[in-house]
Amino acid sequence: MTQRESKPLTGTGTDNISRRSFVAGAGAAALSFTVMKPALVRGTEANSKIRIALMGCGGRGTWIAKLFKEHGGYDIVAAADYFRDRVDKFSAQIGVDPARRYTGLSGCRRLLDSGVDAIAVESPPYFHPEQAAAAVDAGVHVYLAKPIAVDVPGCKTIEQSGKDAKAKKLCFLVDFQTRAQKFFIEAIKRVHNGAIGEFAFGEATYHAEDPFVEHYQNWRMGPTNPRNRLRAWGLDRILSGDIINEQNIHTLDVMSWIMNKPPIQATGTGGRKVRTEVGDVYDNFVLVYEYPDKIGISFSSRQFDGHGTQPEGIRNRMFGSKGVLETEYGGQVIIRGENFYRGGSASDIYKEGAVNNIVTFYNDVTGGNYESPTVEPSVMSNLIAILGRTAAYEGRTVTWDELLRSDQKLVANLKGLKD
Repeated sequence: MTQRESKPLTGTGTDNISRRSFVAGAGAAALSFTVMKPALVRGTEANSKIRIALMGCGGRGTWIAKLFKEHGGYDIVAAADYFRDRVDKFSAQIGVDPARRYTGLSGCRRLLDSGVDAIAVESPPYFHPEQAAAAVDAGVHVYLAKPIAVDVPGCKTIEQSGKDAKAKKLCFLVDFQTRAQKFFIEAIKRVHNGAIGEFAFGEATYHAEDPFVEHYQNWRMGPTNPRNRLRAWGLDRILSGDIINEQNIHTLDVMSWIMNKPPIQATGTGGRKVRTEVGDVYDNFVLVYEYPDKIGISFSSRQFDGHGTQPEGIRNRMFGSKGVLETEYGGQVIIRGENFYRGGSASDIYKEGAVNNIVTFYNDVTGGNYESPTVEPSVMSNLIAILGRTAAYEGRTVTWDELLRSDQKLVANLKGLKD
């Protein structure tokens, strides 16, 4: 695909949170307001709330903004999206003043210039590196949706933004729900302490139906029109980074968390076998990630009808000399074998993980904790997704060292969009 210079500060969230292939049921109760420590949020007085803005006013952005409101420690004071209808619909629900609603490619920059303490970035992944960097440059705390980027340079930009945020005493949190869920945390801690013994091999799967059906019409209206592509960004490999990056990264992040080190290389394939008439993203991937000590982890994903086959969903298994770790996003987390751990059901992880991260972000901002421990592992898992994507696209083995040397940047042709 031809690359052209384009560095917009824009974005739009998805129209429906069901695209994540997990709809949370009745969930964790809204947490009550916690009294803030004085003079820790841009010099505000004690008991003030964090003035947060939302970038990306689609379904996911609107959903998570409501969780920020339910927490009680945030005021949502501004919003931006490329599309006027989305920012207005969001603002009507949340209560954002018309004067603080921003649209167009420069909407994020104007939002940051309006004076806010923090920003929640829920735009398409393509825009995340530049928007997060702009927020840090503006002295604003960052709450960032996954994935963090669509290419290696973008991952490196996020890595640098995390360092810059720490130096400027700003908080930077990446919203992976599994890393904020108690059964996942405890189980993987036990595995790292030897609960399943020496690793033998693992499995990682993300099998789900097509979450982008509702966007087919936008794509069919004209895939070369940048407005249509932006509306249907999940079907666009540059704006989303393809399904292995945008959606499958959940299971690859758990794989990376278990292994706690980068892979040596990846080999695999993928393609478009079912969803052939819309978009340019793959609908399936199959890969093998090779780790040190001759540990292999197979990965597979699909985004089409499984016709009732089970199991579906986001699953990981790691086999060891003393036991087996099994995890499911939205399901059971358990360790079987010599060091049995019953764990429990992570049935409400979609909401619970986000709520926990919103609490952590609030406590970090008000408590002056600028370590931002989610940045480094998020960069790692995003690079792992790009490693697998590259191997599948090019039909060859790609090494980790080769990937890190890559300066290939995906650049969207958004010519014609309004500033």
